[in-house]
Amino acid sequence: MVAAVFHLPADAPASEGPAPLAVRAAEPPAPAPRVERRFDAKRWVLPIAAPLLGLALLIGVWALLTQNGGSFPTPKATFDAAVQLFSDPFYRNGPNDQGIGWNTLNSLQRVGLGFGLAALVGIPLGFALGRFAFLAQMVNPLISLLRPVSPLAWLPIGLLVFQRADPAAIWTIFICSIWPMILNTAQGVQRVPQDYLNVARVLNLSEWKVITKILFPAVLPYMLTGVRLSVGTAWLVIVAAEMLTGGVGIGFWVWDEWNNLNVAHILIAIFVIGFVGLLLEQLLVAIAKRFSHE
Repeated sequence: MVAAVFHLPADAPASEGPAPLAVRAAEPPAPAPRVERRFDAKRWVLPIAAPLLGLALLIGVWALLTQNGGSFPTPKATFDAAVQLFSDPFYRNGPNDQGIGWNTLNSLQRVGLGFGLAALVGIPLGFALGRFAFLAQMVNPLISLLRPVSPLAWLPIGLLVFQRADPAAIWTIFICSIWPMILNTAQGVQRVPQDYLNVARVLNLSEWKVITKILFPAVLPYMLTGVRLSVGTAWLVIVAAEMLTGGVGIGFWVWDEWNNLNVAHILIAIFVIGFVGLLLEQLLVAIAKRFSHE
């Protein structure tokens, strides 16, 4: 056997073991991309700036038209009168001499009573008309006949029946508020998918469960739309009704200020009526969005 002998060069270092593996240092993680937050002017500024610009335009036109004086007060004179008026809005100097705060609250109370009675009658009647075709065919002609009648035309009927101005005004609110609730509720019931009702029939659900478990959730957006329309109509009508019936209320207060030729107070009342109506509208829109399925 021949053994092969290999000689290392003289200058080669002697190996003392396996060469150590080089440990590579871990690189730091790459920084997360920085999200640049931009101020969305369209979302935050425009909803505030646009109404303010419209109000400023109205006041500017108003000031321009009244700069030469006359019976119509200027914006500054109206503002000064408003500051004085709202310094004590809840004064009482007698049954027919009360602050604008009490007059507004009395009008809201009448609207609440008339509207509440209309909801108690109109919403169940709308469910019944949408649920039963024969009842709808019987009642719809009467609704079509009475709905176009001006709400103030019902005021003498209320005075004749109740012999008092306050119940007559509430009756007028009731009769003008009930139609939108009836029609919108009935329309919502009629638009419920037939498959839902077929399932209820298969499960042998009672009519009460059909209304509470199937119809009511589906009809709620339509019903809230009717409620919103009714409140707007009621707030419009109460001002005119109070002008005719008298007593304490924002409508009577406007008429009383006209008799005193206080146009500045009339303009203030117009802004108060519009502001209260806007608050009622926005409140009901928020409630409708809260229960909307969209």
